Amino acid sequence: MRDCLWGGHDAGEPAACHAIEEPEGRLEAGEKGIHGSTDPSFPTLAEFWGYREDMSCIRFNTPAQREQMRRLAPSQLTPEQVAELHPAPPVTESKIRRLRLLAADRNPKIREAVASSYNTPVDLFEKLARDADEGVRGCVARNEATPCDVLRGLVDDPSEQVRGFLAINYFVPEDAMERLRNDPSSTVRSLVRWKTELATADA
Repeated sequence: MRDCLWGGHDAGEPAACHAIEEPEGRLEAGEKGIHGSTDPSFPTLAEFWGYREDMSCIRFNTPAQREQMRRLAPSQLTPEQVAELHPAPPVTESKIRRLRLLAADRNPKIREAVASSYNTPVDLFEKLARDADEGVRGCVARNEATPCDVLRGLVDDPSEQVRGFLAINYFVPEDAMERLRNDPSSTVRSLVRWKTELATADA
């Protein structure tokens, strides 16, 4: 039990706690703060803190506060509005040269970055779609900027992971999706059904 939870034990003393012997370990509010008490009508320390913990998650806002919160809430912008407010930097020749250089890097993670870029040239997409690393090909398969003909070519990819990424790409041509619906992998077929259900729900 600790005495004087708020307020000093002596006049002028800063808020502090002092150990005292209280058989019942109860609390009583006094002029100097909350003190130990043996009166059974006062709550125990555990009851007091339990009550405070229960109340700590309750918050009451006035109508004026709620109205202010609504006024200050950020507006929801469409992707087109966001793109207009924050246009992407122009694609320069030097950026394309860097992409070509990185596409030939020995580290597959570097090549994945190129395969994931919206600014990758068509010939690089075609090259990376034949990459020996399935992670690189997977990035090509799920990139919305990948040309349709390149996506069609990945339908027969030997990697289930690559075909799975292809199945959830909304920019895959319909003829390619028809083939994926009959894919030998149950995982790929389930992803095709999942995407179809999402598209139907959004329609």
